[in-house]
Amino acid sequence: MLPLIALFIAAFAFGTTEFVIAGVLPQVAGGLGVSIPTAGYLVSGYACGIAVGGPLLALATKTISRKTLLIGLAIAFTIGQAACALAPDFTSMLLLRIAVAVAHGAYFGVAMVVAVGLVPEDKRGMAVAVILSGLTVSNVIGVPTGTAIGNLWGWRATFWVMGALGVAAIATMLALLPRTAGSSNSPASLSHEVRVLGRQQVWTSLILMLMLMIGQFGLFTYITPTLLEVTGLEESQVPWVLLLNGVGATIGVFLGGKLADWKLMPSLITMLFLQALMLGVIYAVSPYPVPMVVAIVIWGGLNFAIGAPIQTRILAWTADASNLASSLIPSGFNVGIALAASLGAAMLNAGYGYRSLPVAGALAMLVAVAVAVASQVWEGRSRVAPPLPAAAQ
Repeated sequence: MLPLIALFIAAFAFGTTEFVIAGVLPQVAGGLGVSIPTAGYLVSGYACGIAVGGPLLALATKTISRKTLLIGLAIAFTIGQAACALAPDFTSMLLLRIAVAVAHGAYFGVAMVVAVGLVPEDKRGMAVAVILSGLTVSNVIGVPTGTAIGNLWGWRATFWVMGALGVAAIATMLALLPRTAGSSNSPASLSHEVRVLGRQQVWTSLILMLMLMIGQFGLFTYITPTLLEVTGLEESQVPWVLLLNGVGATIGVFLGGKLADWKLMPSLITMLFLQALMLGVIYAVSPYPVPMVVAIVIWGGLNFAIGAPIQTRILAWTADASNLASSLIPSGFNVGIALAASLGAAMLNAGYGYRSLPVAGALAMLVAVAVAVASQVWEGRSRVAPPLPAAAQ
């Protein structure tokens, strides 16, 4: 368990620095002399760095010891935070954020593979959940704390604190990660890395990931105006709703890990269907504050409960060539977030209104249910077992 805690701390650090920028965006914009919309490119640039740079870096470093690579990525993170704190202008800040994002994308791909290799096969889902919880806890604790630090001492102080968190991550990985962590996964050829993506369990899981992001971020991107304009909450109440959503997500990620270790596909299909129903409930209760808040918390829990088995399935079916596939997990999430936000914007520009967003999410979840059922039936008929890690074959 201790090695997983080391991986969690670094995941928490990366998650916090990705999301905290939203909390200090006005201060960053003012400090660097740009408009807030221009400063918003620090968010989209980070997502692009994860989606594109993460897989490329993972492939380029596949022969490096996993422990050495993870520590190197944490060092890059730490240096990046200090450099962001000292950034003299917007262009340098943007480039630094993209560089950190590349390390972020590679880190989560490698950390997932190492995590599942540290535990017995029947604990893989929980290992994935521990890494994923770094993202949920970063939203519950890291982002509010980083935002408060920025409000008190300026946005540069936020990045200095992130750098200190990076130092803590480096120290814990040095102390707690086994020297042989991930060594059982010997490097596969690039052609084999690409071929495993053709396994139906892998590409259908990536489709499920995209649908999940549409179901989550199609609404979450616009959750604040939805709560203000449709539900009628006061502006001061919105952060508390988001906090409760984060608590629900943190509980959900561990629930999803347990279910992935119990009965992965039946649990996944059931949760996808429940999420479709939940988005329908959100549409129905959105004008009513108390039911809407309860629905948002349950919805947040389901979002992250679903994520754990999807990722566990990808890792199980690419165990013999995991570098590229695992790095596509954070890429897939960020591509899905971008698609969801764009779909939401298109719907709003077409005049459908904020209340229509959960309807689109519910439809995406029903598509996911159909894909998951078809994949499970296909797998049952083929009678093919997941591959063994390369060194175990």
